Amino acid sequence: MKYEELVKIASEEKHKAYAPYSGFKVGAAVVTGTGNVYTGVNIENASYGATNCAERTAVFKAVSNGERKIDLVAISSESDDYIFPCGICRQVLAEFGHKDTKIICSKNNGDFIVFKLEDLLPHAFYLK
Repeated sequence: MKYEELVKIASEEKHKAYAPYSGFKVGAAVVTGTGNVYTGVNIENASYGATNCAERTAVFKAVSNGERKIDLVAISSESDDYIFPCGICRQVLAEFGHKDTKIICSKNNGDFIVFKLEDLLPHAFYLK
């Protein structure tokens, strides 16, 4: 899948986010090792610790459908700046991705930059 296509999917998803507290809507799309695409949005909660990021929502949807390998992730928000996955999301991506998993960080206008997971989370924590 082309990076531009995946960014567009993530961008379209962000409008479904539940972000009444921050007002910061995020959409994500992941491509699995089987080529399937799963999407997710951030889902906030009055108890802030119960909030879930868009990237983790997408990964959890993939895993709950039997997927175990994430090859590509796109993240989109309404920000004029590039958006990056938080630390918790990076660790979840390390669990189901691999060092060469591509992370596409985009701006609201569709511009994007691409990183390898190992560049965003060097020396990741692994039990396997």
